[in-house]
Amino acid sequence: MKKLLMMVSIGLLAVLAACGGSGSENGESGSEATVDKLVFADAGWNSIRVHNSIAQKIIEEGYGIDTEVTPGSTAATVQGLREGDIDIYMELWTDNIKEVYNEAIEAGDFEKVSVNFDDNKQGLYVPTYVIEGDEERGIEPMAPDLKTVEDLKNYPELFEDPAEPGKGRLINAPSGWAVEKAITQKMETYGLNDSFVNFKPGSDAAIVASLADAYEAGEPWVGYYWSPTAVTAKYDLTLLEEPAYDPEVYEETKGTELPPNDVVVGVHKDVPDAAPKVVEFLSNYETSSDLTEEALDYMNENEDASAEEAAEWWMNEHEDIWTSWVPEDVAEKVKESLS
Repeated sequence: MKKLLMMVSIGLLAVLAACGGSGSENGESGSEATVDKLVFADAGWNSIRVHNSIAQKIIEEGYGIDTEVTPGSTAATVQGLREGDIDIYMELWTDNIKEVYNEAIEAGDFEKVSVNFDDNKQGLYVPTYVIEGDEERGIEPMAPDLKTVEDLKNYPELFEDPAEPGKGRLINAPSGWAVEKAITQKMETYGLNDSFVNFKPGSDAAIVASLADAYEAGEPWVGYYWSPTAVTAKYDLTLLEEPAYDPEVYEETKGTELPPNDVVVGVHKDVPDAAPKVVEFLSNYETSSDLTEEALDYMNENEDASAEEAAEWWMNEHEDIWTSWVPEDVAEKVKESLS
């Protein structure tokens, strides 16, 4: 009798084990998912939050898998992706972390599954009114001949650093960002170090606050930023010109445009086996800078709107796009959940 009970117990445990993490239980549309939760990276900017929210909505409602988000710096979240603390990274700016990215791909720590968008821009911006003025705001052109980064050396007094009168202030990227080193090298290459302070803010938020204060006051400002972002969607900015990107020149002096950046979707190496249908969906995930900025514009125009709300708005506006990424049955489940 004891032997019989023991055999029945073992059989029940085997059945339960077979059911746990199955595709049917996790809504994995016919695949064998072995995860109950997938973790996304939030590296601190709104566009990654919007893309996270779009993908989370599809994964949760369409595939029945829970998700959560881990916030942190680029360095910390990329390391988390390498180590498996993070499963999905919706906006890996590959050229900004080229060494680490190539090393991780070569080591097989994570996989690139798609290019989210590759039509982005980054570099040194000024408010357009600095060059062209703004008649509506009563702002006269301050530097009508300012076209290139190198031209900045003619205008240090216009961008005066309050802490070092006589020198201009150029707002770099925060210390620790890969692009900060590139901007620092550019300043040397373009001969700006004698006339400009290389100001390194503590965070992206500090850059935005600095720009917002100057913009609202109609004052001159020059600094690093990138698009698509809520900032470039909100403010009328002009990207200062540099010579066309040349890999050899850029490697030696950084004296060209910043390299074109494939912004990719990456997953930890274990995810393709653990959630193959989710990875199949993510491999189809493709947008553009313009499509991304639409969601960011929505957040700007609706000041209380969260990234999640912007994502839902975007999905309602672009049903034809996101439904092409997933099977019909998954799309129907997600559509039913949208408000």
